[in-house]
Amino acid sequence: MMRRRFLILLLAAAGLTALGAGYLQSNRVRGLFLFDNLVVRVETDRRAVALTFDDGPTPEFTPAVLDILAAEGATATFFVTGREASENAAAARAIVAAGHELANHSWSHADMRGMDADGIARELDLTDATLRAAGQTGDILFRPPYGNIPLLMPVIAAGRSRTTVLWDIEPESDPRVDGTPESIASYVIDRVGPGSIILLHVMYESRDATRKALPMVIAGLHDRGYEVVTVSNLLGRD
Repeated sequence: MMRRRFLILLLAAAGLTALGAGYLQSNRVRGLFLFDNLVVRVETDRRAVALTFDDGPTPEFTPAVLDILAAEGATATFFVTGREASENAAAARAIVAAGHELANHSWSHADMRGMDADGIARELDLTDATLRAAGQTGDILFRPPYGNIPLLMPVIAAGRSRTTVLWDIEPESDPRVDGTPESIASYVIDRVGPGSIILLHVMYESRDATRKALPMVIAGLHDRGYEVVTVSNLLGRD
């Protein structure tokens, strides 16, 4: 029975990998759940969306992002790398202390599709330990670097009760949108729906436009009656 389950998960993973990262990152992936621990958008009638950030934390920009979230009355999920969270432990602790969620974005941000099972497990476990040291409790969510789900990820995730979280809205991937804070904010606000998961990058100097867009994004969502919450909150886990 266990062997059969392993083979089913492995075949599902192979099919998902064959679709390619571009397909995964498009809205067409909604409803395409080859295994039940992959989340792209939450099916809910609740007027709420999850705000997520990838990479970091960094001492240069984490405080500013936390200040914006506090001022706008929003909570978020930070998908951080283990290496950066370890190097910037104070910033990681500050995220948890402010009431936000730390989640696993691998240790090194390497493309996991070329890793074996031991390599993937090591990336997950090292990062989990770092996030626990920063104060994160409960289940730790996972987002693979670049949104590329490795062949063995469903098998490893299922064995560890691991929920893998992608997204349905990412303004920065469109060069026509990424140029100004106003266009980034408009893109997000015009496309959200109940249960949307928004992906932004705010942790590096190059993402100044996104940081400037962040207050506009949150205010615009609030104006339309949306709560801005963590992924776990949207899933009903906290």
